[in-house]
Amino acid sequence: QVQLVESGGVLVQPGGSLRLSCVASGSILTINAMGWFRQVPGSQREMVALITRDGNTHYADFVKGRFTISRNNAKNAISLQMNSLKPEDTAVYYCNLLGIRPYWGQGTQITVSS
Repeated sequence: QVQLVESGGVLVQPGGSLRLSCVASGSILTINAMGWFRQVPGSQREMVALITRDGNTHYADFVKGRFTISRNNAKNAISLQMNSLKPEDTAVYYCNLLGIRPYWGQGTQITVSS
């Protein structure tokens, strides 16, 4: 079993910054990629940012230039630095690990509002 624990959810004002963290633990056999997804009520979960085993990063167009994903291989951890936050970034953010199958964290609420 693999567990993903996210931290960093909070209320932030438009234009502000926030850093999300995710640590994976348990029976991790392999990590092909880790990343962040987000979901708002009534919508599908969407990819925000991914980082592959080789260190390649992929970003959704709506966060390019604002968000940066990074990883700590030794700790099986990733972070997401979120800058210039907008109200439309409000969502539940989920950490994802793609190993022999996908694993998900419990989600953390990010609210961008004045």
